[in-house]
Amino acid sequence: MTSDVGKLQPVKLREIWPHEEKDFTTWLARNIEVLGEALGVGLSDARREQAVGPFSVDLTATDDYGRPVVIENQLGPSDHDHLGKLLTYMTNRDAKTAVWVAADARAEHVAAVNWFNQMSSEYSFYLVEIAAVRIGDSPPAPLFTVMAAPTEVGRGMGRLKEEFAESQQLRLRFWDGLLGLAKKKGLPLHAGRSPSSDNWIVASAGKSGLGYTYVLRLRKPPMVQLDINTEDPVQNKRIFDHLSSKKDHIEKEFGGSLQWDRLDDRRISKVRFKVGMESLESGEDRWPAMQEALVEAMARLHKAFDPHVRSLG
Repeated sequence: MTSDVGKLQPVKLREIWPHEEKDFTTWLARNIEVLGEALGVGLSDARREQAVGPFSVDLTATDDYGRPVVIENQLGPSDHDHLGKLLTYMTNRDAKTAVWVAADARAEHVAAVNWFNQMSSEYSFYLVEIAAVRIGDSPPAPLFTVMAAPTEVGRGMGRLKEEFAESQQLRLRFWDGLLGLAKKKGLPLHAGRSPSSDNWIVASAGKSGLGYTYVLRLRKPPMVQLDINTEDPVQNKRIFDHLSSKKDHIEKEFGGSLQWDRLDDRRISKVRFKVGMESLESGEDRWPAMQEALVEAMARLHKAFDPHVRSLG
């Protein structure tokens, strides 16, 4: 592991996501667990532009208990308009939790959200600032900072921020070791990728929209997966169905069973393999074995799918 220590550098949000709705909201829908991790709340099943009368909420999601969550995004300062929208969406979508993401949380809105949480034990309202950073030439990484939260979360706000920053550093160190190991073993699939604070690293599968991805989770075992995520949802399901028709041959070549997730309610489809039982938080002394298992599993996944992916029209 290198002894060099990088310096965090800010990145302008519009350089990463030029358009709030098309770029940032789309990205957040695909990576909703990153926001959930910052909040300390499990978020999944993110969906865009759900109708509320003549309006539409940017994102809806579900928490670990299956309850609805409404999310509004702003790549600018928080404003009264979005505050009113979120309150409207909470009542009309029967949501007990609302998340307001803004590039700049104004003091009056932080106070308003804190007041709301103090007045109600039934509802949870979060105001979160979004920023972006990078280390050296690494890809930019999102940085969420909770500015206002329910009382019980607010008391632990400093701890959550510290844990989130620590988890980012853990991922950076883990990816650094994994990519170094893959390079040492002469596996070129993810060559050129840089360690990041994201919970995934993806490499092209040789066809637009398809990628081989390492997925790293704090408290759950890591995974390797084939993502099928072209711009055409119908095409994604056709590709998935074509590959799944060859499931027996692919799994025989892989050397084990795979998790085939068509995900009919989402654009993307995935084929996954959970690697071992350890997680990122199992301890750094366990990382070498985890990294070895992940690299070996990715090599097998690539070998099993590559001829079938390259034969796609």
